Amino acid sequence: MAIEITDANFEEIVLKSDKPVLVDFWAEWCGPCRMVGPLVEELATEYEGKAVVGKLDVDTSTNVPAKYGIRNIPTILFFKDGEIVDKQVGAVPKTVLAQKIDALL
Repeated sequence: MAIEITDANFEEIVLKSDKPVLVDFWAEWCGPCRMVGPLVEELATEYEGKAVVGKLDVDTSTNVPAKYGIRNIPTILFFKDGEIVDKQVGAVPKTVLAQKIDALL
């Protein structure tokens, strides 16, 4: 299951991770987010132990999305060693997200 990421735990979970991290920026009211959500959950299971997969609700945590200039959702940011190394905006097939994680492993 994807980890719930918030403004409060972002640094600990994402920036200090020794594994690649996928962060799905989403909101409950966002239609395309509801399409991507189940794919992110599947990736969380498939990459368990190899990568960190989490979701950040932009309605409840506003500081991190503002810091990273998130204006459209869903936006998925890929982090490695605390730095953004890739980005995906909008709904895409699971294979696209898996390829981006694989490139970081």
